[in-house]
Amino acid sequence: MVGYKHPCKYCDAFIPPDSNICPVCGKVNPMGPPRCPKCRVPTQKGWTRCGACGLSLEIACPSCKKPTFFGDYCDNCGARLNVVCPNPKCGAEQSPLNEKCIKCGKPLKAK
Repeated sequence: MVGYKHPCKYCDAFIPPDSNICPVCGKVNPMGPPRCPKCRVPTQKGWTRCGACGLSLEIACPSCKKPTFFGDYCDNCGARLNVVCPNPKCGAEQSPLNEKCIKCGKPLKAK
């Protein structure tokens, strides 16, 4: 309901319904189900593929390199699941789904 606070999906603190970041724990996307990074259809933790587009929802965490569900944070180390473009003129932050930067087109990983 409008005006009522809702629980953060990470820390369960009650927060304003229009929050993009939890003011208590500081994590992004504190409300609603996780969504497929490709087609944005709601998904569930534990799913291996998106039911709509078939994208694999298991990735290697850029920080700890362990397999994890593609949400906002790694299930193993708690790090945010994103990468920063190594191009010093770009530095765009993005999900680790592509091999090239979505902004400048440079490779995200050194080969």
